[in-house]
Amino acid sequence: MTLSDRVNNLQPSATLAMSQKSSEMKAQGYDIINMSVGEPDFNTPDHIKSAAKKAIDDNWSRYSPVPGYPALKDAIVKKLKNENNLDYKPSQILISNGAKQSVCNTIMALVNPGDEVIVPAPYWVSYPQMVILAGGNPVSINATIEQDFKITPEQLDSAITDKTKLLILCSPSNPTGSVYNKKELEGLKNVLLKHENVIVLADEIYEHINYIGHHESIAQFDDIKDRVVIVNGVSKAYAMTGWRIGYIAAPEWIVKGCNKLQGQYTSGACSVSQMAALAAYEGDQGCVEQMRIAFERRKKLIVKLMREIPGLEVNEPQGAFYIFPKCSSFYGKKGINNSNDFAMYLLEKGLVATVGGDSFGSPECFRLSYATSDENIIEACRRIKEALKELEG
Repeated sequence: MTLSDRVNNLQPSATLAMSQKSSEMKAQGYDIINMSVGEPDFNTPDHIKSAAKKAIDDNWSRYSPVPGYPALKDAIVKKLKNENNLDYKPSQILISNGAKQSVCNTIMALVNPGDEVIVPAPYWVSYPQMVILAGGNPVSINATIEQDFKITPEQLDSAITDKTKLLILCSPSNPTGSVYNKKELEGLKNVLLKHENVIVLADEIYEHINYIGHHESIAQFDDIKDRVVIVNGVSKAYAMTGWRIGYIAAPEWIVKGCNKLQGQYTSGACSVSQMAALAAYEGDQGCVEQMRIAFERRKKLIVKLMREIPGLEVNEPQGAFYIFPKCSSFYGKKGINNSNDFAMYLLEKGLVATVGGDSFGSPECFRLSYATSDENIIEACRRIKEALKELEG
């Protein structure tokens, strides 16, 4: 008896695997600083928690509608208009069990076996695996540190074929923190206009963790909006990762397809979590800015400290809470042959959990999350510096 080819062809999540390994070492008594998981270290704001408690007391405990509660969809429509100047109807919104399901719903609803999906690298580890799950072929475009990990219009144009169905665009980016500005998005949009069958999945889950000003969405361009699926949610902006609420804003035919799919394998998202998300969108947004300011301070701190470590090349992230240094100068030293070896060395020698860049499509780099305290950042960088110094001996 064997598992299905579908499961056997999937790779396990590298971020979750490293987090599990660090947790095991911590349980054994090691003082591990875990910088492998992309999760805000803040607690969910009190007014959101209060709304969830009230929802429980008010018996919001029944099955929720598959596409989400109307009140929450209305709140998202208002958010998109007020914050992004984008016009959507409630029928163009689908609430899911986290933005991760929103991404997977979209891929599964659109991609047929043999279709190509362009996944710019560095990419979030789950994108190509979801494409494989759908029977599609992920096509990587390599964006280097020299170009701030952002693809160019020329690269996009050369990657598109008659089999291309989807482009996945993540801005602000996991794992690099890179952010596409309006001019850069317009350049990509102009290429896509020449290929009318290509749809864009715009993962904007880190929208509010932005250090360069207003977030720019590729959906702002009217001549391509009807081919854009926005993915967003409450996990990162409101420190609500465990509540599992994400959504898509998309053309109605795509929403209907995702709704049909979701109705068969998860149904509606958690009722109490949806009421908490409603409070997040309708309540005071000051908490979002407070967390953003803290992340920006931490970003400046970790960039400064990492740039003081010989052998690492560090660019300036513009959003999210990740840094993605180039570490390939250490390959070939003391058994370190790739980024996974490098990350394991830092864990075992420096007691700092990071994630190798191989799983993100950039084997010359590694990822750290600075969604942790200033004290942890300072100590982690000190440990990394000491551990890497030993490789020079």
